[in-house]
Amino acid sequence: MSSREEIDDGIRKPFLHTGSWYKMSSRQSSIMGSSAQFIRDGAVSVVLCVLIVALGPIQFGFTCGYSSPTQAEIISDLKLSISEFSLFGSLSNVGAMVGAIASGQIAEYIGRKGSLMIAAIPNIIGWLCISFAKDSSFLFMGRLLEGFGVGIISYTVPVYIAEISPQNLRGSLGSVNQLSVTLGIMLAYLLGLFVHWRLLAVLGILPCTILIPGLFFIPESPRWLAKMGMTEDFEASLQVLRGFDTDISAEVNEIKMSVASSSKRTTIRFVDLRRRRYWFPLMVGIGLLVLQQLSGINGVLFYSSNIFESAGLTSSNLATVGVGIIQVLATGVTTWLVDKAGRRILLIISTSGMTFSLLLVAVAFYLEGTVSQDSHLYSIMGILSLVGLVAMVIFFSLGLGAIPWLIMSEYSNIGKLADFLGGHNDCKLAVELE
Repeated sequence: MSSREEIDDGIRKPFLHTGSWYKMSSRQSSIMGSSAQFIRDGAVSVVLCVLIVALGPIQFGFTCGYSSPTQAEIISDLKLSISEFSLFGSLSNVGAMVGAIASGQIAEYIGRKGSLMIAAIPNIIGWLCISFAKDSSFLFMGRLLEGFGVGIISYTVPVYIAEISPQNLRGSLGSVNQLSVTLGIMLAYLLGLFVHWRLLAVLGILPCTILIPGLFFIPESPRWLAKMGMTEDFEASLQVLRGFDTDISAEVNEIKMSVASSSKRTTIRFVDLRRRRYWFPLMVGIGLLVLQQLSGINGVLFYSSNIFESAGLTSSNLATVGVGIIQVLATGVTTWLVDKAGRRILLIISTSGMTFSLLLVAVAFYLEGTVSQDSHLYSIMGILSLVGLVAMVIFFSLGLGAIPWLIMSEYSNIGKLADFLGGHNDCKLAVELE
């Protein structure tokens, strides 16, 4: 039976068609001229696809950073208590947990691009709810909707990037996911200095608003198309990603063998996790993501302005922007280093540095509470706590920020393990430092 007949017999098709611009013959391509040739260059195509889907993690970061610069204004305008605002900050994690549970199956059934389209819609609605909120109910509903979209994005984007990237660029391009998250956080911090919280919520719509039309100009994941039995679309998608002058026959055969091997396996059940081939990568993948959140980074990012204010800094919002910029730069260094230094060494450096940084912060805040505010030691402890927090953010960005997502996405090629990970990898987002 041909692949086309199999599709007609019930094999799922992509929710979004990849478009036909990259299926043109060489004669048609020559008519379009140099602009089409520029678009169809392999390296440009992969980078362009990564940049478009990176709008999703930017949305993720904007959601994380939104609560820090807006806390005082929202509490004042809507007459919220501190506990109500803390609930507002945490609800995005609850929504992300729900979205993440469904993300693996959504990405499997309707494709990576279709999943991102679904994720974009609740994000846009959520930001509108926050922008026009007159009381806490709309505020909370909007935050939940944002979180749901973010939960889908946080799984789908790393997997899509890993599936379209060539082997030698997979680490660097995979790290763009976390780099985009930090960029979104920095933008929320920076714009929060100048605009009202309602306008900032409207600006939060922009990443997903641009993402939706952008999805129509990038190909679907070749691996997903191969799993769906869509051979013609799969080869066309891979060809445009690698360049029309590139011989893709070896990679086509490798993907076909991988898909054929995975299709012979049944869906993983909990009882199957006793087998080393499943429990070890599952333990590494989910374990790193859980430890990433248990490190307390969400508490620092969500409430950084308050933390800096407690440390005695007068310009706490400005310091928060500085932390956002430092985080972007440190993650950029990771993007460059990850394929050169390796994942393990960066994780060791990152976790060791974070341990000492958090220890410094804990000791500094403890001693700061035991001495008089007029003493010289009080000022020194305030400076040490700030140094520790900045160092923590830097070390987090060097490894623990980007690499767990990268490792999780690389497991997408291990048979049905990807589906299991997709349903569970973001449940850890419910853990947040209040």
